[in-house]
Amino acid sequence: MAHCEVAQIDYFLPDGTQLLNGVSFRVGEGAKTALIGPNGTGKTTLLRILCGDLAADDGAITLSGRLGVMRQFIGQVRDESTVRDLLLSVASPAVRDAGRAVDAAELAMMEHDDEPTQLRYAHALAEWAEAGGYEAEITWDEVTMAAMGVPYDRAQYRSAATLSGGEQKRLVLEALFRGPDEVLLLDEPDNYLDVPGKRWLEGMLASSPKSVLFVSHDRELLAQAATRIVTLEPGISGATAWTHGGGFASYHQAREDRNARFEELLRRWDEDHVQLRELVQRLKVKAAVMDRFTSRYRAAQTRLAKFEEAGPPQAAPLKQHVTMRLKGGRTGKRAVVAERLELTGLMKPFDAELWFGDRVAVLGSNGSGKSHFLRLLAAGGSDPDREHLPVSDAVIAPVPHAGSVKLGARIRPGFFAQTHTRPDLQGRSLLDILHRGDEHRDGLPQEPAARALDRYGLARAAEQLFDSLSGGQQARFQILLLELSGATLLLLDEPTDNLDLHSAEALEQGIDAFEGTVIAVTHDRWFARSFDRFFVFGSSGDVYEAPEPVWDERRVVRKR
Repeated sequence: MAHCEVAQIDYFLPDGTQLLNGVSFRVGEGAKTALIGPNGTGKTTLLRILCGDLAADDGAITLSGRLGVMRQFIGQVRDESTVRDLLLSVASPAVRDAGRAVDAAELAMMEHDDEPTQLRYAHALAEWAEAGGYEAEITWDEVTMAAMGVPYDRAQYRSAATLSGGEQKRLVLEALFRGPDEVLLLDEPDNYLDVPGKRWLEGMLASSPKSVLFVSHDRELLAQAATRIVTLEPGISGATAWTHGGGFASYHQAREDRNARFEELLRRWDEDHVQLRELVQRLKVKAAVMDRFTSRYRAAQTRLAKFEEAGPPQAAPLKQHVTMRLKGGRTGKRAVVAERLELTGLMKPFDAELWFGDRVAVLGSNGSGKSHFLRLLAAGGSDPDREHLPVSDAVIAPVPHAGSVKLGARIRPGFFAQTHTRPDLQGRSLLDILHRGDEHRDGLPQEPAARALDRYGLARAAEQLFDSLSGGQQARFQILLLELSGATLLLLDEPTDNLDLHSAEALEQGIDAFEGTVIAVTHDRWFARSFDRFFVFGSSGDVYEAPEPVWDERRVVRKR
């Protein structure tokens, strides 16, 4: 029986702050359990405790069955790792260790082809066979064919950095679902996946007999795949866990009903507390003048002491308040004009005209050029005037293209990068970044800066370095910088990927109030419903506008 049980887990950060407070829940056999909660409440930390990367300060983990883990960094691999390295990283410890020994022996053979090195290589191959490495390679052949369309022997030495984030995710997920592990821990498995990939993931979750605990902020995925939902709820003394035994459709109402019960129980406790204190006080006065009230007074004191010792009922969890005041400003009527624009090696030439106030969702498969299109706009278009330069120091790689795309009058592009790559913010605290400002935005005094961070749910992270934040916190902070920078054209590349549910809803409200034009690349089906125009990068190599979201476009099939 494969299951995972979490019992009274406490975890303290190095500065002494309690992050997790008595977290308990169970992932039963075959259950598909979603772990959700506000950014920064400790979801990834909890998964790292479950897989042994971190040690809890208290509590216990009970696990039956082999454990497979997909960590959050998958999708962002930009080092020297190969496809083989990625697959080894999610293999069993025995296969992983044997595979690395084979790799080391092969490198040694290239440098010293002597008898000891040859014996070492032969021994490594024997260990590889004994660990089940050759059986794993048979599975990996199926994995690379499904994820990349090529057999393992051709794919194994390809650099992982040449794969898109979605390809990296799909590769690892295929390996985990096809592998021998019976319990899977998946940290944001849907990030970087296009919609066909997300639908594939939903199907795998539904059909797999494995027990799965997964972190996700994708509301459509939660609605389609989660059979139980565990919520990490922030509290003064760290996050606690609440388990909803149903799916996402009934989650919000159940949560509201539960919180209302907590508020009612706390109200009644307060009323009873006041009445007991008043009773003790009355009896104290009477006992001072009449002995027959002394025993009643002592009994009331005992009742009050026991009542206070038991303490109040569990308080309703702290509510997250995120308010995004994206302002914008008036611009020319024509915000973006593309004429015979061709993204070199990606999409065929296309024309487009976007108007002030448009809300445009850019849809299509991974690798079709959507992010390239956004980066070209973020850099100011084909031949940017000074007024069209971006409103941040984010690094924007050049985009090879033909034809032209021009921005309208008073358009200032504000770019949200999918990978959150911001060298200009690395090693700096949030307060320092806001206080110092830059050439695009004024610095803020400490009090206004603290208020701005509080509106984005980042007040407690004010002194943290940007690179130490969770993915969702980095996303919220980037949106705050866009708010402060005076952008009149928002270019958002997968903005909801790391945002928790409440923050995603706050972003939708902020976009709705924004005075300007918004272009967003997204695979978030829920988020896309709030847009009014849909540009689709199709599998034929054509870019076309559709009256409603199109999610079934595959990879471009023409020669690139």
